[in-house]
Amino acid sequence: MNNDNLKAVAEAVLFASGEPLDPDKAAKALLVDRETLLDCLSELQQEYKKDSHGIELLNLNGKFQFATKEEYASRIRSVLSIKKNTPLSSAAFEVLAVVAYNQPVTKAFIEQVRGVDCSGVIQTLCQRNLIEEHGRLDLPGRPLLYCTTDNFLRCFEISSLDELPELPRNIPEEASSDDSEDMDGQMTLI
Repeated sequence: MNNDNLKAVAEAVLFASGEPLDPDKAAKALLVDRETLLDCLSELQQEYKKDSHGIELLNLNGKFQFATKEEYASRIRSVLSIKKNTPLSSAAFEVLAVVAYNQPVTKAFIEQVRGVDCSGVIQTLCQRNLIEEHGRLDLPGRPLLYCTTDNFLRCFEISSLDELPELPRNIPEEASSDDSEDMDGQMTLI
């Protein structure tokens, strides 16, 4: 299969899929090696970055998916009569941050960090496909583990969790004296 044919087939598969495409699985199905397919997908990404396209090809943690460009969101909403999603609450952002930086995590861990019940927030984030159940911890009660999703990456316009900003090393002066300290005198979250 020549490069132009491969790009056309990859484009068709990405369009039809609707879900992030795993390049390993796609390469096997298309009977090409992974590197050839990744080169093809990289070329497609560059082509779709041009202003003449209303969509772009996103790399979401090594998987690829088409998405509309952000600047066309309001027009898409008006044509398709899509209501704008309600913004996330500050509690939801806090839970997302705990999950993103510490995943996989249990509900108990999230609640310990935040200091309040998070059942409703976790349920909302799961419904919005920003976090998902990711197995169970091998402890009594077998608590659920939560991780972020590819939709989380798409919504925050990042390719992988490595692009998350670093957490600040300095603890604000308002931090309570109840927090535990490690051997070096630095504050640690339990």
